[in-house]
Amino acid sequence: MHLIVTRPREEAEDLARQLQDLGHRVLIEPMLTIQPITDANLDLGDAAALLLTSANGVRALAGCTARRDLAVLAVGEATAAAARHAGFVDVATAGGDVVALAALVRQRLAPDDGVLVHVAGSAVAGDLAGDLGADGYKLRRAVLYDAATTERLSAASRAALRAGQIDGVLFFSARSAATFVKLLLQDGLGEVCRGVDLYGLSAAVGEAAAKVPWRRQIIAAMPRQDDLLALL
Repeated sequence: MHLIVTRPREEAEDLARQLQDLGHRVLIEPMLTIQPITDANLDLGDAAALLLTSANGVRALAGCTARRDLAVLAVGEATAAAARHAGFVDVATAGGDVVALAALVRQRLAPDDGVLVHVAGSAVAGDLAGDLGADGYKLRRAVLYDAATTERLSAASRAALRAGQIDGVLFFSARSAATFVKLLLQDGLGEVCRGVDLYGLSAAVGEAAAKVPWRRQIIAAMPRQDDLLALL
């Protein structure tokens, strides 16, 4: 198949190699550009644990502090692997979304253990703070990176879509899906999706991309990359 991958470039390049090994052709079309915030405020003095919801957060965190002694609770295996690669040794993995991460927090920690530091970007999906705060946990968000949305599809993607060469588009976040659809409509390409499958990490992705008529919306059984790739 000929696929478009919409992840930020670093993750997209790794994924493209995996897809090419499986025999697919790949266009990389990042919907988000990740930039560390150089003057970010990171206070770990009273932290009981770090909550990590993306590999981007891991990389931003690793660039802000040399500490590797704190426990890490990661949203999924890809984020956990990035944390281990960055030198963290006490790493626990949730089931792939913020609901599962909140459940992991409740299993591992008590509300009076201390502050949970959620390393995040400037745009946050889900309500981790509200969910855990309702149970008495103290959560502090450390915004360490910015995720800027792309302003136009590349000429290569526009041409491939117009020519009917694209079989599917892979989305890993609702924000990326919504941005892609916005750019499609901006270029008058909404109708090309009648011949294109959407592969989404979660139902939220499908909802965010619903303004155009996809041939099919195919959603992973669990919000994990391996589950998404199993759909191809």
